[in-house]
Formats: sequence, structure tokens, C-alpha cells
Amino acid sequence: MTTYQSDLLRLLDERGYIHQMTDAEGLDALAAKQVVPGYIGFDATAPSLHVGSLVQIMMLRRLQQAGHKPIVLMGGGTTRIGDPTGRDESRKMLDDATIEANIASIRTIFERFLTFGDGPTDAVMVNNHDWLGQLGYIELLQEVGTHFTINRMLTFDSVKLRLDREQPMTFLEFNYMILQGYDFRHLSKAMGVRLQMGGSDQWGNIVNGMELGRRMDGAELFGLTTPLLTTAAGAKMGKTAAGAVWLNSGQLSDYDYWQYWRNCDDRDVGRFLKLFTDLPLDEIARLEALDGAEINEAKKVLANAATAMCRGPEAARISAETATQTFEKGQIGGDLPQVTAPAGGIDILTALRELGFTASNKEGRRKLDEGAVKVDGVAVRDPHHKILPADDPVPLSLGSKKHGLVTR
Repeated sequence: MTTYQSDLLRLLDERGYIHQMTDAEGLDALAAKQVVPGYIGFDATAPSLHVGSLVQIMMLRRLQQAGHKPIVLMGGGTTRIGDPTGRDESRKMLDDATIEANIASIRTIFERFLTFGDGPTDAVMVNNHDWLGQLGYIELLQEVGTHFTINRMLTFDSVKLRLDREQPMTFLEFNYMILQGYDFRHLSKAMGVRLQMGGSDQWGNIVNGMELGRRMDGAELFGLTTPLLTTAAGAKMGKTAAGAVWLNSGQLSDYDYWQYWRNCDDRDVGRFLKLFTDLPLDEIARLEALDGAEINEAKKVLANAATAMCRGPEAARISAETATQTFEKGQIGGDLPQVTAPAGGIDILTALRELGFTASNKEGRRKLDEGAVKVDGVAVRDPHHKILPADDPVPLSLGSKKHGLVTR
């Protein structure tokens, strides 16, 4: 492990956030002597971010914990274009009202992780539509376009992979990297930002912005990326068979969020505790050394800490209590996900899908064939089975870990 002089890089290094840096020595020296304003950009394509964005949110939290200034850049402008990175098709266009509503909803997530205000290390949220929306096309071409070559842009993975797969890429999307580079340049001029952070897939875009700031303003800027985060099983963070693991409770219940962390792979516990909680490193070392059935206790600590940070301590307490009642005491926990049955009943495939237990009817039929589905403790294999509404909620389970209620 490299020895850093700044609290910032020591903290990021110890907890496993660092993948690449453009100038580690320069950034370390800067962070050791002054407050460094740093930012990460997030597009507003939905009312919530999901767990796949959580490592970036935690990076901003670590920046603030180390005495620096986090800047949350919402892509009100770039959301209108779409980042082609890692995508095979163009993003669906959103109207202005939807983008603004999404930004307002996403802000509530950041307010749980960061302290906002007017102080030197308080977090601020900015919207790149405020400056990108004012750019004239001719001005953009003259001032910014001359610093980008098509030759280099074609070598970027976000472009090359799309072209290699013979998937169409619009001229609109091709401009995304220019506008993202301009964001870094603008923030360095307007707010003294010196650092941009992001996932490893954003390395090229970050370097573009640094070079643009240097060429246009002579600014000394820095870039830092995190490793591409996957689970030990190789799955992408934030995705499950039932869909995305959303950070906002409006998109995913507190209990389901808690369960996501509780059900993580044994091999991921230590890494996730470092990345997604504030637990001290010596306590994490103790927890990740547990094995056998004891590792489940470490998973509960992870689930409680991650849920408390994102959803609040009360949500974590109720979710843990519900899990204890459901799994350990065989009772019906009050915070289980629910689906409402109409007067004529709800067919079992629909109930499984609406509870988020299965992603499709095909998957539901397979689970029924396997005998993994139980209604009120009794295995059901018939895909045409209807669950009738009753005075008391009817328990519906898939396997040993997914439990829900059918209510009237």
C-alpha cells in the first residue's frame, strides 16, 4: 500500500476506492495543504440513483470526511444527450419537467450522505444545464471544438465499442464527451474545482476535461477513478434478477434494500463494509475474519449500517426486526413487501412478479416447477393458482430468503 501524506488519499486508499490517478503525487501534495473542491457528475435519467452509483456517492462522502469540498454535478444538460459509455443504443429523451423532478428527487439521496451548506467544506449541488444551456453552437465549435480531434475521440471505448458492434451512434451522443469535458473546465473557472472523480469507465472523459482546462486556461487539474465494481460472483453492482436496487424508498422498500446487503456473497462482506459503511477498519477486519455461520452476523452489520446511512436508522431497525421475525421466529414481519389482491384473487405469477421476486412469468413458472414457491407455508406448483384475498395477509415465499404478503 502506498504511503500518502494527505488524509484524503490515505482514506481512499485504505478503503479500496483508488483505481487510477492522473498525478498521484501532485494531488497528494495539494490535498495535504489546502481544501480541494472535487466533483462527480450524475445524469438524471430516473427519480433515483441505484446501488451502482453508491461507490461514487461514498467517494464524495469520503472527500468531505477528509476535510475537502464535495460538489454534486447533476447533468440537467447532458441528460438531454445521453452518455454513450457502456451502451448499445441511444437513451430515451426526457422532457425538461421530468429531468427537473428527477434532480429534486435525487437530491434527497445526497442529503443523507453529505452535509450541504455555505461553508468551505460543505457540499453543493450544481446543474450543468445552467451553463451548457447558455452555450451558442458556433461559440462551442470555435472555443471548445478546436481542442478535440476526431482521431482521438474515435479511440475512446464509449465510441469504439459501439462502432465495433455496428450499433448506431448519433452525432448528438458523439458530443457528450465534449460537453462533459467542458463541465470540468467550467467548474474549475467558476468554483475553483481541481479534482474530478468517477468510475474507471469515465477515465477518458475525465482526462479530456483536464486537458481542455489546461489548454484553455492553463489550469492544473486532477483525475481519480474507482475500480469497476462487481460482486464476487461477477454480477454488476446494483442489479438483481428482480431489477435495479434503487436508493430512494419510493422505488424500493426499506426492507428490500436491507435484504440486498444481507444477502451479499460471503466474499464481498469485508470489501462492502469498507466501501459502503463508516465502520472503523479494525472492526471491519474482525468481521471479515468470521467464517461459517458467523459470517451472517457480519452481513447483518453491513445491512444495518448501509441501510441506516441511506434510509435512516429507524428504517434499518424495522427492517432488521422484520427479518428476525420472519426468518428466526417464523412470524410475519410487518415490513415485508406487499401486493394487493382484487376481489377475484391474484394469480401467483403476477403476485411473484409484482413483489419483485421474479423478473418474468417464465422465471416464475421455473420457480414453481422447482417447488420453491410457498403460499401460507404450502408449496404450490400450479402456474394458474389464484391467491384469494383474506382478512389476514397471506404469506407468499420464494425460497428461504424472499417473503411477502398478499393483502386485500
